Amino acid sequence: IVVTGSDDHLWKMWALPDGNILMTGEGHTDWLSGCCFRPSGTQLVTSSGDTTVRIWDLSRRGCILTLKGHARAVHDCSWHSQGDFVASASMDSTSKIWDVNSERCRCTLRGHKGSVNSIEFLPFSSTVLTSSADKTLSLWDSRTVRRLF
Repeated sequence: IVVTGSDDHLWKMWALPDGNILMTGEGHTDWLSGCCFRPSGTQLVTSSGDTTVRIWDLSRRGCILTLKGHARAVHDCSWHSQGDFVASASMDSTSKIWDVNSERCRCTLRGHKGSVNSIEFLPFSSTVLTSSADKTLSLWDSRTVRRLF
């Protein structure tokens, strides 16, 4: 199974190798830039040009949470390996760590001088890796909101 997002504002879940569409998600109002399964496989996180990050419950076949707080398009999203946190990277030069259980932004990572284009939690760690249009990579401790590198 793979998930794709596109300019048509939809994400689609595909069965491999036959290519059948298993599920489609609609709700974003602009292009989709990222899709990532929760480690348990029960939910999906998506990021979009509409400045939001959405959590989708696959068994309910719908959006269960919309996270708002970025000022510009969101380029990427990622789940923490334990599944309680989501990270997002935005054109507004910030990244955010979202607590899925409290449905709130836990912290905002500031320091890049350009659009933050990708974000990833290092496995089984509180460390986050970001890459930016300012041609830098940064490592962050998401617990202390401190840039490590």
